[in-house]
Amino acid sequence: EGLGMYTISASLKGSSFDMGRMMAFTPGWLENQSVWLHMAYKYYLELLRARLYDQFFEEMKTGMLPFMASDVYGRSSMECSSFIASSAFEDPSQRGRGFLARLSGSTAEFLSVWVLMMIGPKPFLLDKHSNKLAGMQLVPALPMSLFRKDGVKKNSKSEEPTISFKLFTAINVTYHNPDGRDLFGESPKRYEVGLRDGSRRTVESSTIPADLAEKIRRVVFVESIDAYFY
Repeated sequence: EGLGMYTISASLKGSSFDMGRMMAFTPGWLENQSVWLHMAYKYYLELLRARLYDQFFEEMKTGMLPFMASDVYGRSSMECSSFIASSAFEDPSQRGRGFLARLSGSTAEFLSVWVLMMIGPKPFLLDKHSNKLAGMQLVPALPMSLFRKDGVKKNSKSEEPTISFKLFTAINVTYHNPDGRDLFGESPKRYEVGLRDGSRRTVESSTIPADLAEKIRRVVFVESIDAYFY
């Protein structure tokens, strides 16, 4: 596959028409050897869930929309498609182009991938006996290639590799990676939590305690979280 993506089927050349409607399509189109984005994303998601990090991030470079050229894809990389014309399609100008915009399966899988990469599988911890909130732990899966070294705050000149995201669309979270290494399934060593009343709390642990985790879960009390890996 010249695009570096997975097709829904292998070549059907020479197959019987008993195979069904897929035989009616030109190779590289719809069920006949095209790229079904939501099926490919399901596979990438399971690679990440299985902690096959090296394989996942290698596949991601060619298989996920944020890394595709928009002029090849033919639409915004924020918009998923039902299928992508593969390298088997007869018209080279259409190869890699997305058709039939969809915001269902592919979007759901991509969001699940994003959560596992940026937050981890179970950020909030429950007490086994009381079933009450026991703490919070961020466990990202991020390669060094996604970190930036030009600072995350305005006018910052820091060369420390960082990456930032919004938790619950409201809390600024920044990961600090001074060693410049891959962070695969690893918790921070220290947190600094900025509250909206102007105060800050430092947590010298990989787990945020229950009282502070509750404030984060309620969103409105917390402005920022800085997590340090060293």
